[in-house]
Amino acid sequence: MHTGVEIDIVVSDALKAYATYQEIFATELIEKTDFPKGQNEVVFTIYDTRIHLLDENLEAGMQAPKETVVPIWLNVMVPDIKETFQRAMDHGWQELMPLTNMSDFGVTNAVVADTFGYQWMLHQIHKEVSFKERQAIFEQEMDE
Repeated sequence: MHTGVEIDIVVSDALKAYATYQEIFATELIEKTDFPKGQNEVVFTIYDTRIHLLDENLEAGMQAPKETVVPIWLNVMVPDIKETFQRAMDHGWQELMPLTNMSDFGVTNAVVADTFGYQWMLHQIHKEVSFKERQAIFEQEMDE
């Protein structure tokens, strides 16, 4: 028996989206079709998270985002955020939140929107900061 989670994402063109994602992230292809546009699927992983891209197909009730960024994002922990962020910018992605160093929390974050209408939070962990430590930082900031 298999268990796990797969994130399914409807995009205007699954083959084009995968070609872009594989240039930005470390991906591992599981399966990819080569049918007429509207019928394609690509299943791959980014750091062991399974993602299933599907072509927009209005007859099947699958619609990709139009002109707005949907209020959900994929948080991808990357080994080098500056390099990943630059690759995203080089592929025409939109910066929604610049590279932001949160040294007290041991992380650097950025949020970008891909050209298919989805948000991606890029996240690099520089040092582990426990939940208790993070909570204490928030409480201290609220007291100030």
